[in-house]
Amino acid sequence: MNKGELMDYKIIPIDSIKKIALVAHDNKKDDLLQWAKFNRDLLANHQLYATGTTGKMLSKALDLPVTCLQSGPLGGDMQIGAHIAEGVIDFLIFFWDPLEMMPHDPDVKALLRMAVVWNVPIACNRSSADFMISSNLMDCPYERMVPDYDRYRQRRRK
Repeated sequence: MNKGELMDYKIIPIDSIKKIALVAHDNKKDDLLQWAKFNRDLLANHQLYATGTTGKMLSKALDLPVTCLQSGPLGGDMQIGAHIAEGVIDFLIFFWDPLEMMPHDPDVKALLRMAVVWNVPIACNRSSADFMISSNLMDCPYERMVPDYDRYRQRRRK
């Protein structure tokens, strides 16, 4: 793809049952837990994924199934990012702490980058999560436009 050339897009169908990744830094886990409890009935209609510690906490508090991956610093953020790239995750709710340096900050940046690259909605705080989960698009199928990276991939092979 040359500069100035328009990107082609693909449509990725998203089912009415969304696959939602829930992630929170230590200082934000209580915020995410309170938000999830308030929205438990809405979350119960969807498939939940989370990094290790957050997932165990949410599963217990909400009495809902949560697919738990590794803890964030042990690779959980990267696993969520890989799931986004593979089309497994439809939404990312990531309550991150902007005031605390994390030893795995590069992983956090990579996770957020994957969500943007694959046009996955991201909520980074309670307000954005409230708007996202209360959208009338939550409970119906949706066609997500994703850049068609085929030309990019072919260019890289040459």
